Amino acid sequence: MPTVADQFIEVLVQAGVQRIYGIVGDSLNPVVDAVRRTEGIEWVHVRHEEAAAFAASAEAQLTGRLAVCAGSCGPGNLHLINGLYDAHRSSAPVLALASHIPSEQIGTGFFQETHPEELFNECSHFCELLSQPEQMPRLLRSAMQTAVGHRGVSVLVLPGDVAHKSAARPTGSGTVHSEPPTVVPSPTQVELLAESLNSAERVMLFCGAGTRGAHPEVMELAGTLHSPVGHALRGKEWIQYDNPYDVGMSGLLGYGACQQAMQKADRVVLLGTDFPYDNFLPQANTVQVDIDPTHLGRRTVLDLAVQGDVRETIRAVLPKLRQKTDRSFLDRMLREHADQLEQVVESYTTNVHNQVPIHPEYVADVLDDLAAEDAVFTVDTGMCNVWAARYVTPNEHRRVLGSFVHGSMANALPQAIGAQVVDRNRQVISMSGDGGLSMLLGDLFTLRTHRLPVKLVVFNNSSLGMVKLEMLVDGMPDFGTDHDSIDFAAVAAAAGIHSVRVDQPAQVRDALAGALAHPGPALVDVVTDPNALSIPPRITGTQVKGFALAVSRTVLSGGVGKMVQLARSNLRNVPRP
Repeated sequence: MPTVADQFIEVLVQAGVQRIYGIVGDSLNPVVDAVRRTEGIEWVHVRHEEAAAFAASAEAQLTGRLAVCAGSCGPGNLHLINGLYDAHRSSAPVLALASHIPSEQIGTGFFQETHPEELFNECSHFCELLSQPEQMPRLLRSAMQTAVGHRGVSVLVLPGDVAHKSAARPTGSGTVHSEPPTVVPSPTQVELLAESLNSAERVMLFCGAGTRGAHPEVMELAGTLHSPVGHALRGKEWIQYDNPYDVGMSGLLGYGACQQAMQKADRVVLLGTDFPYDNFLPQANTVQVDIDPTHLGRRTVLDLAVQGDVRETIRAVLPKLRQKTDRSFLDRMLREHADQLEQVVESYTTNVHNQVPIHPEYVADVLDDLAAEDAVFTVDTGMCNVWAARYVTPNEHRRVLGSFVHGSMANALPQAIGAQVVDRNRQVISMSGDGGLSMLLGDLFTLRTHRLPVKLVVFNNSSLGMVKLEMLVDGMPDFGTDHDSIDFAAVAAAAGIHSVRVDQPAQVRDALAGALAHPGPALVDVVTDPNALSIPPRITGTQVKGFALAVSRTVLSGGVGKMVQLARSNLRNVPRP
């Protein structure tokens, strides 16, 4: 007679789930044993449940399909919560199994007792307790469909004793409907959008992750309106490549003329972005297009809100637009963008082979050169985000994953695990900070256990660089941000992982090339300059004053790698004054 745990795994397999990330233990054991006995699904053992949730999130973001993680009762499932917050805020369809204490002990203060159905409410669309066998498999299918349909997290709480019980009814068959909807705005909204764009002289497009799959349409819209095109961090991989209208990125990690174009436009069009930093937005003359109505108007005052899929909205409005003939605004912004990049590029090219400690920008630039055309980059929050944003060149095939909305440390390594499990033949590169890697260092050993050929590049500056910058900008001396230097290459070597430590710029290229060519997991520990920080494109006078009070060191405003070349090439179509 099949148990509830058997039925749970059978329903997952029917839904196309191929693996569960987690750590075995007590109340979770019936489910893990069901995995052992079932073909078509595997258990991916990690060292920390937080890593399990991050790995599942990465799998879901890469594939678009449901991914699953699990934690045992009490502390086990509690450890999932940070990774689940990240998955939920990244719109990743993830199901979390939160195993629970024996059902008759709930409410008695039993060993390891928590209340997962309350704990996970804020980071999920669905969070329910399965307390009797009769609720299976309907409750599980509801949880899965909610995660996929709402593009976020569902949590199912399952007491260990219930998992042991016999299934009460046949499983039946069922699938998860995962095809995302196409939302076309109403004809009235399309007309209003056309009027807004036709009446403006200087239109600027600002693109987010919602432009995925809409690159041709955005380029056609920009060509029709002679619009500069900027992007948020999550829009970079979808919109920056093959883009003759590119003016860079806005936000704390931004660069180029994006911010200037946004301020000087008389119509800013937000396309598929829930960009959170309202102080970088103009707060006037703004139109927003988004498939999620809850995003409309929550970051800036809108002249017009349009609910719709970005691609379908642009397709609907293009026939109603007049081709603009004046491209002076676009040309001016392209020149400004190229000039700004030219001014900062020397910060990482001048005598770089002689600069010790190594400039992290140089490492990122070389890594971008050597990485595969379809590589997956996972990047730690902090300065690694800056180097990825400015140096990893998008090309339609590469992917860049990070904790871009939740902003958690320690995300890069576990996300790399999930990305590599999905496809062992695809190059996966973790751009890890030493602070982030230290936080979940145990999952370095997961690479060894599962023979995952992830390439870890550690930007080892013995400092929490982004926190240091925050303190300096606020006029505070940096305190508590620096720590002892750790030889991560030695740690990796002790675990049987191919590794090399680099402290000279001339060693960087060969070390990275060797690691990328290695057939198994590899780690390159690069000792980088702790004073190589990044200033955002918009900084107030008060912040500048505070920074000057706190530090006299040179702070790099940041090179931008091959984006300089792109900016130069885009100037070919700009008439010379």
